[in-house]
Amino acid sequence: MKITLKEIPFFSSLSDENIKKLGQISCFRSYNANELLFYEGDEPGKLYILVDGVLRLYKTDHKGHEIYIHQFTPISMIGELANFENMRFPASAKFITKGTVLKIEYNKLEDLLYENSQICMEIIKSLTKKVKILSNVIHHEMILTSEAKVAKFIDEHKELFESIKNNQIAAILNVSPETLSRTLAKLKKNSIISIDKKHNITILDEKALKSLF
Repeated sequence: MKITLKEIPFFSSLSDENIKKLGQISCFRSYNANELLFYEGDEPGKLYILVDGVLRLYKTDHKGHEIYIHQFTPISMIGELANFENMRFPASAKFITKGTVLKIEYNKLEDLLYENSQICMEIIKSLTKKVKILSNVIHHEMILTSEAKVAKFIDEHKELFESIKNNQIAAILNVSPETLSRTLAKLKKNSIISIDKKHNITILDEKALKSLF
C-alpha cells in the first residue's frame, strides 16, 4: 500500500514545510506476517503509525504464553504512551498479516508538536482510545465465556477471521485451538454460521450470534 505523509489523518493539517520536516525524521517500512514490530521491554524512541496490515498486541506470562491484548488496523498510532512517558514498551507487537508502518524519531518529532497543536490533539485522542482498549480487555477476559469471545470476534472481525488460521484466532482470543474448534462446530450445528473449505464464513443467524455476547 502506497501512502503519502499528507494522506495520514494525523498529519493532514501540516503545512508543506512541516511535512518536509516530518519526512526527514521518518520512514516507511514493510513487514511480513509474524514479524515483530517491537518486543515487550524494548526501549522506546520511535512513534509508529500503522498504515497497512493487522498488528497484534500481546504480553507474555512467566510460562512464555502469549496473552492477547488487542489488534490494530490502519490507521493507528502505536507506541505513543511509551514514548510520552519514556517507559519501556509494556507489551509486544507482532504482525498478523503483511503490513506497513511509518516510523518516526520521537525526540525529533517534539519540535513539530510544539508548533502544531493538532498533532497533540491526535495523540491525546489515541491515548484515550488506549484507555478504552484496556477497559475492553478487562471485560473480554473477566466476563466473556469462550463461546462469547468466538461469537464476538466473528461478528466484529469477519474479514480477519477469513484471512488467518484457526490457531492464530485461538491465540488472539486466549483460548485453546480445541476450544475454538468445538465452539465453531457448535455454531455450525446450530445453523448460526457456515464455513466453507476456503475458510470463508457466512453468518446465517446474526441475531443468534450477537445474543451469545
